[in-house]
Amino acid sequence: MITEKELELDFIKAIKDLIELDYDAIAAYEAAIDRLEKEETKNALQDFKKDHEKHVEELSSFIKSKNENPPTGPSFKSVLTKGKVILANIVGDMTILKAMRANEIDTTHAYERINNCPNIPEEISDFLKQGFEDERRHLAWLEKNIF
Repeated sequence: MITEKELELDFIKAIKDLIELDYDAIAAYEAAIDRLEKEETKNALQDFKKDHEKHVEELSSFIKSKNENPPTGPSFKSVLTKGKVILANIVGDMTILKAMRANEIDTTHAYERINNCPNIPEEISDFLKQGFEDERRHLAWLEKNIF
């Protein structure tokens, strides 16, 4: 039988993983913004990057409130998320956006999964819902502008 403490530790680990994923997204957005040509697209991606920075800040604050240390940078996967964008640069803006869409699908699914966890602490529940909505908005914009 899983104890309440074990559930809490699993949830904290999931939040830490989410922070790393948001750091990965920030790195990918920075790579994309540096390589895009259209100013309108750059501006939209700047806004999405700011959302991910806010996610890192809020989630890190929650982790600290649990007397834990939050991640301070991207995971090893950032090489993959950023790499997709760098390689896409060879072909142009549309391919960069497709790479960002693939990254946002991963982030959207991660926020959806965390929102389906049992016993989400009340102090972070609303923020996790907002984070999921942010991710859905990012993905919808990317899909609208690719297809």
